[in-house]
Amino acid sequence: MKRILRFLTIFLLSGMVLGLGGLLALTLYYRNNFPVNTWINGVYCTGKSIEQVNEELVGAQEESEVSLITIVDADCAGWEIDMGAADIRPDYRDALRAYLKQNASVYWMDNLQEPVSSELVAGKYAVDRGKLQACLEELPFVAEEQKRAEGARVRKSEEGFFLQDGNADRLNLEKACAYVEECLAEGQTTIDLAAGGCYEDLPDSAYDKRQRDIWEEVSGYEERGSRIVYDMGAEQIPLTPAVTSGFLKTERDGCPVLDEEGKVIVDEGAVQAWVEALAADYDTCGTEKQFAATRGDTVAVRYATYGTKLDVEAEKAYLLEALQNRAGNQAAGPGEAADAQGTADPDVSGGTEVHVPAYIQKGYVRGLDDIGDTYIEIDMTEQKMYYYADGQLELETDVVTGNTGLGRGTPEGINFIYAKQRNQILRGADYESFVKYWVPVKGNIGIHDASWRSRFGGQIYQTGGSHGCINTPTSVMSQLYEMAEIGTPVIMFY
Repeated sequence: MKRILRFLTIFLLSGMVLGLGGLLALTLYYRNNFPVNTWINGVYCTGKSIEQVNEELVGAQEESEVSLITIVDADCAGWEIDMGAADIRPDYRDALRAYLKQNASVYWMDNLQEPVSSELVAGKYAVDRGKLQACLEELPFVAEEQKRAEGARVRKSEEGFFLQDGNADRLNLEKACAYVEECLAEGQTTIDLAAGGCYEDLPDSAYDKRQRDIWEEVSGYEERGSRIVYDMGAEQIPLTPAVTSGFLKTERDGCPVLDEEGKVIVDEGAVQAWVEALAADYDTCGTEKQFAATRGDTVAVRYATYGTKLDVEAEKAYLLEALQNRAGNQAAGPGEAADAQGTADPDVSGGTEVHVPAYIQKGYVRGLDDIGDTYIEIDMTEQKMYYYADGQLELETDVVTGNTGLGRGTPEGINFIYAKQRNQILRGADYESFVKYWVPVKGNIGIHDASWRSRFGGQIYQTGGSHGCINTPTSVMSQLYEMAEIGTPVIMFY
């Protein structure tokens, strides 16, 4: 009996030792291998090593969808690279080791009851350097960077001069590859190359330094010019770099020439050509205007005494002084009026100078349309006179113009009121007439009342017309005299 008890005791102790040994062995085994019923990211991991599970997780990701990394350039634009093309592979090994350490070695027996599923995120990525560089070189911004010429050059475009700087902010592709690889190893998939110090400046040659000096001078010149805004009345014309760049003398390659003092050289001929082109757009003296008559058609009327004519020589002198020697071109002070001789009214807040050009002759209004919305219209075919103020018809009346039957027809043309007088005696070779209101518009031809007439309009002018003046009813003339100002355009046509 004692022998049996001893055998049972030894058997039980041996079983316990074997059981504990087996348990210890399994615990040690599951430090490096995944326990039964373990699933990670949908991959069955039981009995597999960290390396084996890592390979299967990588394969499962490649089969499910193509992943991308984003490269951010110096202009903050994002460019995508296919992970597969660059052989960028997620590395789950650190995450798998942490998983085993926390869950497998001690708690693996829980898996015997039911399967355990987990989701892990790759903590870093491995990459093939050669394939990564090839993918980077295919990105448009890298390809453009590799085409960039080294050195600094002053160039000219339609917008003006600019500095083509081939030495600043150059992408170092080798540094970029190393930095991308470093970021991927830390699990980053959006990589800012500027933050990684992948851009650098190349050293300037003596020629490059000379180009930078030229650019500094050109920039100051364009800044001076850009402050000037030509006030043409209805239109404002800023002297943009696109305009002022055309005033400089340049080499054959388009680079501006500097004088012995290191200053840009303004081409007088180019300035004069620009002013002449401006005058061609705005000068109306002696030209013909297509005028929309009140009667409904359009008539061609030539400018006679009225019109606009820029002073080209004065404007050429102004621009040369303004662009070459700013200190010698002081603008009118705040509150000073701009006159017809050409002034600059400084806009203190914006630093601009609004320049009113000099005129040999200036219209009642300034602009491409120097007639404007306030004028007198005399239709000698209809024997009608109209007065428009700010575009609104204020007066309309029948009139009697020059006697065409006797060759005294009122001349056509665009004229203007150059005086206003009361109670005048108009004298001629065969007449002497008293008028209450005298408004001359061209020489001795004017608009006036005609108290000796009882009728106006119709065909009277053909046989019983005036000596050339515009006879107007006294009641209307009194109104027109008060309303129309000296300088008002007068359009006269048949």
